[in-house]
Amino acid sequence: MQQAIQKALETLRAGGVILYPTDTVWGIGCDATNPEAVARIYEIKRREDSKSLILLASDMDMIARYVKEIPEMAVQLVDVNDKPMTIIYPGAVTGLRPTPSSPETDGGVVNFPKPDRNALAFNTVAEDGTVGIRIPMMDFCQQLVYKLGRPLVSTSANVSGEPTPKRYADISDEVRSAVDHIVDPSLEHGSTGQSSSIIKVGLDYSIEIIRK
Repeated sequence: MQQAIQKALETLRAGGVILYPTDTVWGIGCDATNPEAVARIYEIKRREDSKSLILLASDMDMIARYVKEIPEMAVQLVDVNDKPMTIIYPGAVTGLRPTPSSPETDGGVVNFPKPDRNALAFNTVAEDGTVGIRIPMMDFCQQLVYKLGRPLVSTSANVSGEPTPKRYADISDEVRSAVDHIVDPSLEHGSTGQSSSIIKVGLDYSIEIIRK
């Protein structure tokens, strides 16, 4: 497993995109502080970048670095949780947006800002400033994110509108060929094959179940 983690880290640190098993289903991932890598994931999924993405963090300490204030309700949920759960936090710490491009000077190419290791890429965060983060219940993912040192994008490894791949064999050739690195499929034994629950919490102790 350590060799698989190292190979994945090399790709992530170089700004690449990986295909990897999570504690739920197979995911497409990249460094969540790198807006250009995140944009590639939207392209692979053929999905609008106005939508947010789920991220993985190694622990609450990492989450606290990328969320302005963690609601007490979120801490309580994490403490009692015993299955994959994504929490939508308010007030994400967000990096810069791209500078306006000019068709006359640069052909309209998007000029993405350089990754800010202390802020989430702007295109991982919802329009209301919230961000969905999960602490994975799988050794491979926990170690990968911990060693990366910052959140990892975790969106299902399928083109939008197509079935979510529960196992590696379910992933389309289109998605497999679009990424920079594929993690050893034998590590998928730690996946449940089921999407996580999603719960939105607020600083006012509000709670909303988005997906059970």
